[in-house]
Amino acid sequence: MERHQIALYLGALAVGGAVGSAAPGAGPALEHAINPLLAALLYVTFLQVPAAHLVRSLREGRFLAAVLVLNFVLVPLVVAVLFVFLPGDRAVRMGFLLVLLAPCIDYVIVFGGLAGGSNQRLLAASPLLLLVQMVLLPGYLFLFLGSELADAVEVGPFVEAFCVLIVIPLALAWLTQGWAARREAGRRTVDRANALMVPLMCTTLAVVVGSQLPKLDDHLGDVARVIPLYAAFLVVMAFVGLAVTRAFGLDVPAGRAVVFSGATRNSLVVLPLALALPEELTLAATVVVTQTLVELVGMVVYVRAVPRLLPTPQPAPGPHRPADGG
Repeated sequence: MERHQIALYLGALAVGGAVGSAAPGAGPALEHAINPLLAALLYVTFLQVPAAHLVRSLREGRFLAAVLVLNFVLVPLVVAVLFVFLPGDRAVRMGFLLVLLAPCIDYVIVFGGLAGGSNQRLLAASPLLLLVQMVLLPGYLFLFLGSELADAVEVGPFVEAFCVLIVIPLALAWLTQGWAARREAGRRTVDRANALMVPLMCTTLAVVVGSQLPKLDDHLGDVARVIPLYAAFLVVMAFVGLAVTRAFGLDVPAGRAVVFSGATRNSLVVLPLALALPEELTLAATVVVTQTLVELVGMVVYVRAVPRLLPTPQPAPGPHRPADGG
């Protein structure tokens, strides 16, 4: 499953789309499953790196500074340019901003690792990235949309998302690691949980798409207009991430991780926030899911393209030795 996980994720999207089309009435029930699935997915994600490695990775100041500057200074500037080309629908604009202003904390670790990036650094940065985006996102929404729409995003859902999706899974992962260090049963539990990573991601993607597809209805045109903007974001952020990597003097694994952090967005985690918006903004959740579809296709390209943008340095040839002469 790990070798073929990209194909499995794309297949999960197709399954979700088929369910959403064939049984649109199942959408509300599927929505209720999103948060529990995300919490389980992040628990398994945090379980994969020991707590000691997590603390050690957080001490890497240059990597963290690069990720923070990229996601919270440069990404908003790119989004500001793309925002000009959005349709006027308020829900579309809200969903677009919610997802693009929030850096990914889950499958960025998978895709970054597939491209030779430092997934341990990405994992260590995940709680900090979620905390910072929760603090800054309301301010960004105010800058882009004004107080009327920014007020639609309440503090409560953000706090709930942080506790349910980060604090609780991270605490449980650390407790499980401690149990595994002392007991064979704990080690078996960790092995079984790690084996659930790909199935959990597939299930989450299928449920998310299946729950949101029926909401398109008459809004397909407006939602379709954001697809080229999402694709443009992926293209631009590859080169912005490369520039940040060089500016901070990072090594190749860290640099590839930075590029993926800037390009991937937190669609699965901000989706519950989009679902909590007022009824007149319900289309925002579908706009968020649309970004997931574009991004996962883009990640297939990124996994191949980023190692070419940031190739592994070749060892310098040894000193030339003349051939023995007669």
